[in-house]
Amino acid sequence: MRAVTYVKNDTVEIHEKPVPDIHPDEILLQVRGAGLCHSDITIINFGDDNPLIGSTLGHEVAGTVAKIGDDVQGWSEGDAALVSLILSCGQCRECLAGRDNNCEVAYPRDALAPLSPGIGTPGGMADFIAVKARHLDPLGDLDPVAAAPLADAALTPMHAINAVRDRLTGDATVVVLGLGGLGHMGLQILLATTGCRVIGLDTDEQKLRFAEEHGAIAIPSDRDAAQKILDLTNGIGADVVFDFVGVQPTVTTAVSVVRGGGAIRFVGLGGGVFEYVAGNSALPWGVSIERAYGGTRSEMRQVIALAQAGKIGVEVQRYSLDDAVQAFDDLHHGRIQGRAVLVP
Repeated sequence: MRAVTYVKNDTVEIHEKPVPDIHPDEILLQVRGAGLCHSDITIINFGDDNPLIGSTLGHEVAGTVAKIGDDVQGWSEGDAALVSLILSCGQCRECLAGRDNNCEVAYPRDALAPLSPGIGTPGGMADFIAVKARHLDPLGDLDPVAAAPLADAALTPMHAINAVRDRLTGDATVVVLGLGGLGHMGLQILLATTGCRVIGLDTDEQKLRFAEEHGAIAIPSDRDAAQKILDLTNGIGADVVFDFVGVQPTVTTAVSVVRGGGAIRFVGLGGGVFEYVAGNSALPWGVSIERAYGGTRSEMRQVIALAQAGKIGVEVQRYSLDDAVQAFDDLHHGRIQGRAVLVP
């Protein structure tokens, strides 16, 4: 089968690999769509000594059941399914508490990231992927190509949003920094599940139009953005700020506009920093900050249900699996609106 393989720093190629065998508790999924994420760009830029070199990439994976292990029940050939982002053990303390995105087995403290398809185990940018049945969720009538990015592009914002539900009241102001793959889904989830006033920021005019068309206030992400947000909130600041980019300008904006007692959720991996000095910080008192990652199986079901109800939808740009190198290049150079999806 074809598989998008990380071969050296900043380089992927399509290699031929064997169709995986499955264990009795696994399902062989014929991949119908595999989303391409900025974290894939990050992964392939870790250098030539990266232990992931040689692996098949792809952690946003949807497909149809091609073969069923002997011990698997509840699935039939042809069923559409979404693969879990985090391959949790289901048995540790965190999993049993419903915090499976913090699984002690899949995410030991010193790990770069939790065990996921394409991150420590073969990914879904291929014709087939072997998956434990407990790591699949049914998609029903959803198109697997359009649904594949739900595994991360919708799940991760849902988790970040759920972490601050107590602040998302009808009179709250929420800022979404970055309206790309994750940000455009976060914006939709906020508008679909809260009554907040939502402000979306980006440097791309098309993405700003997307925000306006969905009912948000759109502000160009420039040097005047922070002051505009403060003006809209009478100088008080935003109740919650979601930074889906994480570069220095967005991190600076997030810290500049959050109100006292508010919250910041940093999701983007752009490398931005801010200084915190205990007792003498530029942050207002009472601000909650979290480095958000992934989400739980329960939250996966939530985003699937929202998609099935037509309340959220991924803006998808489709590429043939054979055009994976071009898709990586387009994403790297900012030519993707929404999410790129490879279609075998």
